[in-house]
Amino acid sequence: MIGTEEKYLSISDLNEYIKVMFDENSFLRKIYLKGEISNFKNHTRGHLYFTLKDETSRISAVMFYNKALSLKFKPEDGMNVLIEGRISCYPAQGTYQIYVDSMEMDGLGNLYIEYEKLKKKLASEGLFDVKFKKPIPKYPKKIGIITASTGAAIRDILSTIKRRYPICETILFPSLVQGASAAPEIVKQIRRANEFDLDVIICGRGGGSIEDLWAFNEEMVARAIFESKIPIISAVGHEVDFTIADFVADLRAPTPTGAAEMAVPTKYDIECLLKEKQSRLNTLIKNNLKTKTEKIKSLKASFVLKNPMTLYELKEQKLDTLIDGLNKGMQKKLEEYENRLNTIKHNVVLKRPLASFEITKKNLENNQVKMNQFIKRYIEKKEHEMKLLANTLKLVNPLNILDKGYSLVAKDNKIIKDSDEIEIEDTIQIKLKKGELTAIVKEKKEWKI
Repeated sequence: MIGTEEKYLSISDLNEYIKVMFDENSFLRKIYLKGEISNFKNHTRGHLYFTLKDETSRISAVMFYNKALSLKFKPEDGMNVLIEGRISCYPAQGTYQIYVDSMEMDGLGNLYIEYEKLKKKLASEGLFDVKFKKPIPKYPKKIGIITASTGAAIRDILSTIKRRYPICETILFPSLVQGASAAPEIVKQIRRANEFDLDVIICGRGGGSIEDLWAFNEEMVARAIFESKIPIISAVGHEVDFTIADFVADLRAPTPTGAAEMAVPTKYDIECLLKEKQSRLNTLIKNNLKTKTEKIKSLKASFVLKNPMTLYELKEQKLDTLIDGLNKGMQKKLEEYENRLNTIKHNVVLKRPLASFEITKKNLENNQVKMNQFIKRYIEKKEHEMKLLANTLKLVNPLNILDKGYSLVAKDNKIIKDSDEIEIEDTIQIKLKKGELTAIVKEKKEWKI
């Protein structure tokens, strides 16, 4: 009967055995899965529990807190994800599940996360602020274009500028606008364009997927646009497409054609401007002629022109007034100088030239006596203070006890105060009033006061 019972396993033993089989399987130790999250639960301790499913199957999943700290997004039900982990058995329930080591969003989700992360970073640094936007000139003479040398974008930009504003010169700075090498190439051409005498730069490309437009979401491109001394119009994709370059640029156009339209006026705009300027100029000339005509009429009718001698008489009378004023002024100055001369003649210094010197000499002698007295008192005070400090220093000098027959014991240049600080056979130094001894400790005794 006992032998019959021995062939039966406990549930725990079976589940532990199955767990070992899972754990020892090299294929299941590191496995990659993709699927949709459902039944998501964020435990209070920070562990994540959810089900990963596809169209026909599902598997339980757990991501522990220390692994979840590395997530760059917040998992939710319905989200497609890519998972790396290991398959093992949970013995308590007899179920197998995937233990997740890392998880990221599937497909475009990662790009969107990077896009939002960079957008938030650059916005916090002020790269999107309106105060940094440079104005776009209304009537540019030279326009730089940074885009692919072939394709619809460059054709649309050039044809639009030629149709609207043919007198404008355009310079193409050809660049890759798609792929891993596109972003450095765009940065290079922005910096090169800034070496030219340009009024504005159009930078962009035609429409495409988010992957196709990704070069214009790179941080290096955003910073190159921000650092450009020449205003830049961003023209990336279609009207619904927004890239980081659009937010940093001085002006965002919905399409490359729209960028060309924003960069230059139309012939009609120029004709209207010329007509307006001509109308203002005609009005200004008419008003000026009218004013001058009225002034001439006024002068012709003036009393002076009809009686020119009156003008001469007025000048003669004014000259007499000026001569009288000049004579009075000269007389006043002469009297003033005469009074000053008399004052100087009666000055005490002139009558007794040595009096001032004698007074100054006496004051100097008095000041010298006072200074000598002050210096003497100051020196006596400092000598007294120095003697007091010397006596105080002598009293607190720890080496004075050596004069009374005491000594100082030290180990490794540290004064020993307690026998517990040294051990048998330790080398110690003993400082006497005259000289110093080196000794080896042979015995320790405690001495209580």
